[in-house]
Order: sequence, then structure tokens, then C-alpha cells
Amino acid sequence: MIDTHHHLWKYAAAEYGWIGKGMDVLKQDFLPPDLKREMDAAGVTGAVAVQARQTIQETEWLLDLASKHAYMLGVVGWAPLIDPKVGGVLERFSKHPKCKGMRHVLHDEADDNYMLRADFQHGVAALRPFGLVYDILIFEKHLPQTIKFVDSHPNQVFVVDHIAKPRIRDGAMSPWRENIRELAKRPNVHCKISGMATEADHSKWTPAQLKPYYEVVLEAFTPRRLMFGTDWPVLRLAGTYPKWAALVKEWIAPLSASEQEQIRTATAKRVYRL
Repeated sequence: MIDTHHHLWKYAAAEYGWIGKGMDVLKQDFLPPDLKREMDAAGVTGAVAVQARQTIQETEWLLDLASKHAYMLGVVGWAPLIDPKVGGVLERFSKHPKCKGMRHVLHDEADDNYMLRADFQHGVAALRPFGLVYDILIFEKHLPQTIKFVDSHPNQVFVVDHIAKPRIRDGAMSPWRENIRELAKRPNVHCKISGMATEADHSKWTPAQLKPYYEVVLEAFTPRRLMFGTDWPVLRLAGTYPKWAALVKEWIAPLSASEQEQIRTATAKRVYRL
């Protein structure tokens, strides 16, 4: 099993302002040995690190760690996509064999249409020549503009993080369900089964509460465009690494062996070129 979404950091309050009140379990270092313990406990064999800060230095740090740890199969980093000279940064990063993609924390931008800005679109268009994936981090309210965004880049490979963060805490299915189905009609878009527990009530969520959301993306994307992820250590706010891995294994158990393999490893290997 490949965990396509985890984070690593050396915690400093000034650098991780998004880790706020009530998130004390995240206010510590999370480094490769910590990740490896969780992976081993859950039967996960490889992982993809994803940016948690919007700095070139963090991307460089993650790539350096990945070069030293074989189980870190790839990195989805950050680059200043609105910078007219971002191509030089992407060219440098793409020379690292474990640099697989880029991400921007879109859902924290004050402008809900940030992704439609001409300068941002120019930066995303610069990814394809280097074979880099773009990870889409949004709330469900951003899905309509995300569809427009993706349609502007029909040949770019996209991965939706955390099933586009539906309002699970409120038990809301619409309009997330309709919009995610529409987005999934684009064959260049893939989706991570991750980040769901933290969108529910952290202390009271149940597997039964989350499963309908999984069933929507399973039908919409099919196993060939779905992949497993944990969002560890953010996952610690609402559960444990082994519990989440076991739950996803339970959900996919009724599928055929080949379909299970797509979600467990094959989609990730193909999309991120692992």
C-alpha cells in the first residue's frame, strides 16, 4: 500500500500558523523515522510527501529527505506559480528524480477564484513540460471554479486532495456530490481517499458517516483514478494512521483484486510515476 499524502515538519509556531488552537497534537516535530513507524504499523510500504509550507526551502528539504529514505517515493512540493520566472524553479526541481508534483494551498487564499488568475494559470501551464502533477487543495465551495480551472488545462495531470473536503461535519452531500461527479468526468483528474475524518467531528465521527462520501468518489472516479492517502500527521486530530488504513482496506475489500490494487498502489505509481 502506498500512502500518497503525508507531511513532515520541524515544528515552529511562526512557520505553521495554520496549526491553531485545539491542535496541540500537531505542535511537535514529525520526521521520517516517525512516519516509518506509522507505516510499518499499518502495512504501508511507500509514501509521497506533500508540502505543508509555501516555501522553496521546504520543497528542497523534502527532496533531500526523500533522497535519503527509500520508502519516501516522491514529493509534491511548492513553487511560486504566480512568478513569471517560475519555469526556472520548476526546471531545477524536476531534475530531482523524486520531485513528482506541485501544490498551492488554494483553500486558504482570500480570493475564492485565485486559481483562475492569469498568472496562476500561467504557472500551472508550466508544469506539464516537466512532467509534474498538480495537486488541488480546495474546500467543496471551490468545485465550480475548479471545473473551469481544469478545463483550461486538458492535458495537465491533476489530483484532488481529500476528496475536495466536503462538509462531512454537517452531514451535507449536496452540492459537493454533484460537483465532484462533474469534475470526475475529466479523465485527467484523479482523487485521493484522504483527509475525510478531519472534515467530520474529530471526536465523534464514525465509519458509517464517512462511507457515503467514499462511495460517491468510487463511482465517480472508479478505482483507476483513486488512490489511498492518510494526511498524517494532520490525521492525528481525528484518528490514528493504522485505524485509517484499516478502514480504507475494509471499504475496498468488496472490489476485485485488480480494483483494490489500483487504489492501494497502481494509480499512485502511474499518476506520480513512482
